[in-house]
Amino acid sequence: MPLRFYFVQKRSPPYAGDCPSHLCYPTRHFVFTVPGWNYHPARVTVCERLLRMTESTFPQYPRLVLSKGREKSLLRRHPWVFSGAVSRLEGKANLGETIDIVDHQGKWLARGAWSPASQIRARVWTFDKAESIDIAFFTRRLRQAQQWRDWLAKKDGLDSYRLIAGESDGLPGVTIDRFGHFLVLQLLSAGAEYQRAALISALQTCYPDCAIYDRSDVAVRKKEGMALTQGPVTGELPPALLPIEEHGMKLLVDIQGGHKTGYYLDQRDSRLATRRYVENQRVLNCFSYTGGFAVSALMGGCRQVVSVDTSQDALDIARQNVELNQLDLSKAEFVRDDVFKLLRAYREHGEKFDVIIMDPPKFVENKSQLMGACRGYKDINMLAIQLLNPGGILLTFSCSGLMTSDLFQKIIADAAIDAGRDVQFIEQFRQAADHPVIATYPEGLYLKGFACRVM
Repeated sequence: MPLRFYFVQKRSPPYAGDCPSHLCYPTRHFVFTVPGWNYHPARVTVCERLLRMTESTFPQYPRLVLSKGREKSLLRRHPWVFSGAVSRLEGKANLGETIDIVDHQGKWLARGAWSPASQIRARVWTFDKAESIDIAFFTRRLRQAQQWRDWLAKKDGLDSYRLIAGESDGLPGVTIDRFGHFLVLQLLSAGAEYQRAALISALQTCYPDCAIYDRSDVAVRKKEGMALTQGPVTGELPPALLPIEEHGMKLLVDIQGGHKTGYYLDQRDSRLATRRYVENQRVLNCFSYTGGFAVSALMGGCRQVVSVDTSQDALDIARQNVELNQLDLSKAEFVRDDVFKLLRAYREHGEKFDVIIMDPPKFVENKSQLMGACRGYKDINMLAIQLLNPGGILLTFSCSGLMTSDLFQKIIADAAIDAGRDVQFIEQFRQAADHPVIATYPEGLYLKGFACRVM
């Protein structure tokens, strides 16, 4: 049965007896009772020095106090606290420093990272009050994440995958991709940057044979008041082009200069799914980057694949990837052009395709851009639908987190109406399984796509 302690008084004279240290330190008096027991409460005297020593073993963090009624999302274990939910910060916290988050009555809710420059004022590290944010914390998170990736890598024969997917792996603002024995790190939030040393130490503990390379050169860091950074952290420098394996394909990855961490690992399963649609077909691969979809289409037996991108460097790597897999280069065409302009030119010249892959970059960064993004997605999918032969397949994707799957499907339906064609939705895509989405953070599902049969 629990004891109930009540603070009674603080006795100021340093000579107040009852304690071995009474000659040097003041004491505090407590009484305790045991509920249901009928006896006079006992009186206990505690040396204040010993009390301070005990209290010091528990970290004391600044407290972020929420406004009344704004704790509901945290009670549902959502990892973000927006600026509108904040009442005040008690104590001083530097950018990215660990804070405790409490409701308006002071009840503890979570422990997170302070980010005063962002609309997301705090990102939650843990909902466990007993958990400190230290090297051991990051080591635990890494090992938990690795269990799932180990299973995937063995099952699918992978040597490259997303090791940490931010909030969904309990590390908000942290992205880590593994390419062979290279770990590519992106720290996208103030809290992640503040914990850089602890995270790197944990990575070295868990992956002593891996080199670590930093690709925190992402514009979103500016929203958190941080500079962009890039370069080697530990170990050797990645080669200019690192070969990896994916579903039987060999692909070259530019870790130092490529998009994101060097390659779009999130589209791995979609690239594999492409093969079922392309046999003996003419394929148009829009926003092709380094040719992952093109190589997969050739392995699926396509008649021809035309890859379009604005980057000549990316197209050159795409060509090398075709050659690396010993595929028929005569079936692959590489076009440097703006996709919107080229699709309109193809339409004017009566070009037709059997399969079109549409994997554009993110069209929307914030809510104010959403309407414009909807128009962009609609226009580009309308053009693609117009270029498809009857019975042709459109594989279309959006990686914009603000674009929901339902909204994206509606945009495609509207594009089909404007194109004067009927469309059947036959398959739905999402990011690969090494990019999990935790149930309490639906924003983690950012990539969505559809396979559409155009009548």
